[in-house]
Amino acid sequence: MATLLQPLAVSLGDPAGVGPELICAAWVRRHAEKLAPFFVVGSISVLAGAAQARGLEVPLLAIDSPEQAVDCFADVLPVLDIGGLDYAPGAPSVAGAELAFQSLEIATGIVRGGGASALVTAPVAKSRLAEVGFTHPGQTEYVAERCGIAAQNAVMMLAGPSLRVVPVTVHVGLAAVPGLLTAELIQARAGIAAAALERDFGLIQPRIAVAGLNPHAGEDGKFGREEIEIIAPAVEALRVEGFAVTGPLPPDGMFHAAARERYDLAVCMYHDQALIPLKALDFDEGVNVTLGLPIIRTSPDHGTAFAIAGTGEARPNATIAALRMAGECAARRASA
Repeated sequence: MATLLQPLAVSLGDPAGVGPELICAAWVRRHAEKLAPFFVVGSISVLAGAAQARGLEVPLLAIDSPEQAVDCFADVLPVLDIGGLDYAPGAPSVAGAELAFQSLEIATGIVRGGGASALVTAPVAKSRLAEVGFTHPGQTEYVAERCGIAAQNAVMMLAGPSLRVVPVTVHVGLAAVPGLLTAELIQARAGIAAAALERDFGLIQPRIAVAGLNPHAGEDGKFGREEIEIIAPAVEALRVEGFAVTGPLPPDGMFHAAARERYDLAVCMYHDQALIPLKALDFDEGVNVTLGLPIIRTSPDHGTAFAIAGTGEARPNATIAALRMAGECAARRASA
């Protein structure tokens, strides 16, 4: 693995959520977890309050540019301070949403411009961001647009120690899923994911398992024809392209331990089909990775958790996993 010349850029997330305290907790464990150097785009006053509420000793240093972060990271948490705000855990506000938006915007720009090796985004409240002019469904779509990538070409992968999954459809009602599925969409999602697994995760010809939509993968059309008319043609087209792919497979038999040994990625037809097994297996270490971008972007696979912000109950495992994964992927790109 190559040594990173640029640090990771971390957006603050909603300052009233668990993001700031988990960033601080990750920095405290930087040596034990062997994390790549990172800096936070955000607010020193918020991070100081979050560290104090959690009982952590986290010296903070305001930096003027990302280049300063690598040299000082061992001793302090570097912060590109973009504005003061009182730390108010569990009490989201318009000012907090504005800070979260600005942090995401600036951090994305720094990574896009080559000033940082990867982007790690802390959780935001989408409803709060909408109040301050954020028009995207989520951070994934925002980052994709900033990178010049159409939203449909930015693929969400959820990854943990036990499982990697890609949902073909994401934040839509279950009743809408059959009408949104096409062979071309499945083929595109799987192809983008396979290329990213080779480039950023070091997997040569990754094995892809494609789930069916219906019980028993439709059972030869008895429970639906999506497998016959949409999913199987997509699988065959992927095979013709040279991908190592199987399916459509009965979803209820794909996620036990022996089955998971037979593939590197499960492509699922809808949100919960992918996220229920991922969270059941790797709830505390799940990472949201955006594939198909010119930059690396990861995020802990959990929300703002306003109800427990500032209490010390939130675990930093997913934030640490997101930072580690971003650093590892960036090192692979640097050594390519």
